[in-house]
Amino acid sequence: MNKVLGHFKTITKHRHMVIKHCSKAGILFQGLFHDLSKYSLTEFLKGAKYYTGKRSPNEGERADYGFSYAWMHHKGRNKHHFEYWTDYNPQTKKMSPVKMPPRYLAEMFCDRVAASKIYQGENYTDAHPLLYYERGMAQYAMHIETSIKLKQFLTTLKDCGEDEAFREVRNMLKDKKY
Repeated sequence: MNKVLGHFKTITKHRHMVIKHCSKAGILFQGLFHDLSKYSLTEFLKGAKYYTGKRSPNEGERADYGFSYAWMHHKGRNKHHFEYWTDYNPQTKKMSPVKMPPRYLAEMFCDRVAASKIYQGENYTDAHPLLYYERGMAQYAMHIETSIKLKQFLTTLKDCGEDEAFREVRNMLKDKKY
């Protein structure tokens, strides 16, 4: 029961932080629907089973199965994940990343900042989201323009703080392009 409650508290705390950030970015309505699939049986039961409080439950599930059922479900239903934005490329005959629409890029930024705050706790600094991005493979797997813009927002966050980073996000959304 402790794992169920711990997982519920963590995903709810994260979701509320994303809602707060989406409000700062000017996409509050979108934030209200953020990650609702995490409460579905497919995602929630796996999340609770593998919950440790120290890392994503998806990592534990990957250790057991070689992949995560919960993540496969989640990324296919949540457009703020760059993994959602892939399609078959008729020229290369392979799956390729697709440029994310600005509003989902904005939500991805909000999500990454919130996740860093939740996982880092009192050790969080505005540099953490950029460090996480640079350590991961996301920068290589997402569309190049999306990757460049996300890194710009994360760098602004690190160098200039939240107010300036969210101002940049709002300006992108106002222009409806990047």
